[in-house]
Amino acid sequence: MILCDTSTVAKLYVPEHESAAVRERLEAEDEVCVSELLRPELMGVFHRRLREGKWTRADFLTVVRQFSTDDLGGFWTWLRLDSTIVEAAARTYTTLPDDVFLRCADCLHLVTALHHNFVDIYTHDKHQTNAAPILGLKPIAIQR
Repeated sequence: MILCDTSTVAKLYVPEHESAAVRERLEAEDEVCVSELLRPELMGVFHRRLREGKWTRADFLTVVRQFSTDDLGGFWTWLRLDSTIVEAAARTYTTLPDDVFLRCADCLHLVTALHHNFVDIYTHDKHQTNAAPILGLKPIAIQR
């Protein structure tokens, strides 16, 4: 069982250098956990590619359908983004070192990992990777 953030999951649907390695790793797992935050974030990633002209509307809809198929097929284990996690994320900023850059959504992913007792978080986000150890998490980027 592993926990992935949006930057890792996106590589299943958006062709990037690490996509094949990510697919191989995630398909080998018995359970791939993700925060509910992933759903709108991932749609944002897809829409950005459409907006930037990297995908046609047909490409966009194909990928959205593939994600929905994976979801309905039970590929993802969804971790609720409840008020306890949101409150803990807000409190995280009060103890975060002054020089750490951590976006709100990234903080929510990290706090979700902590809340569900994960030690590792699979991420390809540089800011999340830098902040994870400060919160006691080990960031893992799947590479070839």
